[in-house]
Amino acid sequence: MSTSIPVIDLESPDVAEDFRRAYGDVGFAYLEGHGIPQDLVDAAFAASGSFHVLPLEQKLALQVNAQHRGYMPFAESKIVSSSIQKATKPNLSESLMVMHEVELDDPARRDDPLAGPNQWPPIPGFRAAIGEYELALQGLARRLVRVFEVALGAHAGTLARSFEHPTTFLRLLHYPPQDPTGPDDEFGSNPHTDYGFLTILAQDSSGGLQVRAPDGTTWLDAPPRPGAFVLNVGDIGERWSNGTLRSTPHRVLNRTGRDRYSIPYFFDPAAAAVVSPLPACVPTREAPRFESVTYGDYLLAKLNANHSYRQPGLG
Repeated sequence: MSTSIPVIDLESPDVAEDFRRAYGDVGFAYLEGHGIPQDLVDAAFAASGSFHVLPLEQKLALQVNAQHRGYMPFAESKIVSSSIQKATKPNLSESLMVMHEVELDDPARRDDPLAGPNQWPPIPGFRAAIGEYELALQGLARRLVRVFEVALGAHAGTLARSFEHPTTFLRLLHYPPQDPTGPDDEFGSNPHTDYGFLTILAQDSSGGLQVRAPDGTTWLDAPPRPGAFVLNVGDIGERWSNGTLRSTPHRVLNRTGRDRYSIPYFFDPAAAAVVSPLPACVPTREAPRFESVTYGDYLLAKLNANHSYRQPGLG
């Protein structure tokens, strides 16, 4: 049982076995050998910073809409659907959410309950920098889907077909410094698991991310590692793998005395995709551990539970 976050090299000939081991144990790993140029990452962080320094009234002009795109102010979300720990206070963060860029009348997205255009801030070069970064991350995510297929013993394309029109979230997060003597139930991000398939996280030098160890009680620090992403599996990945992959609880505590910025990229299946445990992951003569779900229905239930803009009385 691991007591630290493992490191995986995507270029390793043993990468599938490394994935199977890491995501069957800790559920998190540092990903190296991913091929994403550092200048793209730096440009994305620069764009994020240029947004977060805007006056609040300019950010509120892009307040998150019914398609889950736009600005989420401080303390907008509270992870009440988490089975990990009851959230008593909202997350101490603000963010700009950018999703898959589609038009409302796109026939490929007719079953997508969140279809719609993004809300872009009027910052020169912002959309280009974020768009280029998202395109690179989507290519990496598709590569990772194939690695997971191999790691799970599934035929090529078994998972990939559900990502022909993926649901993607690129979240530009800012966490202000927390009081080191603050209450124990106050978090930059409350303990939770991610909703979807996989998350590719870029974080700045501040640290603050913690991952629950396999013993279920210890919290492991996941400090930034130069040139590496943090990669984890979400609840949909756990369901698809029938529990072979772990959707691991994690949280953010920013008690460093300085601002923290991070950019998680969530790569999830199409809204109409039906997620059922893969036959290769279900032992003979055993029933699957998870029922089938339609991803879009599952996602809306999570968003409706956790975001005050969808339930105004939540916050």
